[in-house]
Amino acid sequence: MPPQPTSRLDLVDALRGFAIASIMLLHNLEHFDLYFSPPGDPAWMKELGQGIWDTMFALFGGKSYAIFALLFGLTFHLQSDARARRDDDFRPRFAWRMLLLLGFGLVNSAFYQGDILAIYAVLGLVLIPVAHLRTRTVFLLACFLTLQPFAWFDALAALHSAPGKLPDPASWALFGQADEYLKHGSLLDVWIGNLTNGKHAVLLWSWEMGRILQIPALFMFGMLAGRAGLFAVNDRNRVVWRRVFVGALLLLGPLLVVHTHLATWIAAEALSRPLDTICLPLLNLDIMLLLVTGFALLYRRPRRSRVLGVFRWMGRMSLTSYMMQSIVGTTLYYGYGFGQYATTGPVLALLVGIVLALLQGCFSAWWLKRHKQGPLEALWHRLTWIGADAQPATRVNSPG
Repeated sequence: MPPQPTSRLDLVDALRGFAIASIMLLHNLEHFDLYFSPPGDPAWMKELGQGIWDTMFALFGGKSYAIFALLFGLTFHLQSDARARRDDDFRPRFAWRMLLLLGFGLVNSAFYQGDILAIYAVLGLVLIPVAHLRTRTVFLLACFLTLQPFAWFDALAALHSAPGKLPDPASWALFGQADEYLKHGSLLDVWIGNLTNGKHAVLLWSWEMGRILQIPALFMFGMLAGRAGLFAVNDRNRVVWRRVFVGALLLLGPLLVVHTHLATWIAAEALSRPLDTICLPLLNLDIMLLLVTGFALLYRRPRRSRVLGVFRWMGRMSLTSYMMQSIVGTTLYYGYGFGQYATTGPVLALLVGIVLALLQGCFSAWWLKRHKQGPLEALWHRLTWIGADAQPATRVNSPG
């Protein structure tokens, strides 16, 4: 049993590990973007599988990545603050760090087109110009981005549109093209397809879903949470977490109602689609706040912190864990590997995801008992601080 966690970084690592584990479960349900429902399952199995799919994506779809993004901004603050105490500006080193992360992301993208690291690496650069701005200014900018201003322009332009449907989003055709090489292509075919067609599809989809603006906003919110010390485990923050949890819970109902009934209320898809692009990220953000504050409140209790603290091991190796998921998962499901996309429905895929997450957690615990950092974390750390006179003393472990 690991020692009882007490520090701010323990909570952060546990949250990050929780996000990684839930991402693992979702990716397995999706067969790592190779969507396929095996024929021949009995009706009860299909019904159970649909229930699992709906529940898992309601809880974690669009929320796990948001937790990851929030902690990305927090990590930036911790690193920047550690260097500021040495009268050193961290921002040039952070730009180099993001270039390195882009390299990791492109490697990961070759295996899994849905990689988030490369997008984080590019969008993370927004933290450089805002790092020294006043808290209020950064907060207002993050709120502005969260409200999806471009979608509002589209909605205003479509106010008088006639009822009717729009063509499918452009990303759908690109994802459809990916099926052929993911199912039947060689490893080289998958690498080429993911880095060309796949990357194009993911970038388009991220824009269509509002994530291109939401991700920088989450980075900024995370940075501000770091400034305010909101991840410290203490009585003051317990009050803050409770207030945020209650506020998010009160907002959940109205956001769910609007998101669920928007297409029914507005017959013109030219108007309902941009409004949904505004509403869905807000709903995901609201549920993400429930998950983060609920986790933090439970974590504060000694018995439960021992249970939730197990996630720390995977959280301390988030880069290694994330990239391992892509390599192992795509080898398991894609045609160049074992081709299990054709035989695993949601029930079996969830069980596989749980087993893989447990194995990954055990591997992380085993590794960190023998090493200070995960293998990719250590490499990233050394390359980040190459040529520096002194490395920061603050321990951080996430892509940030």
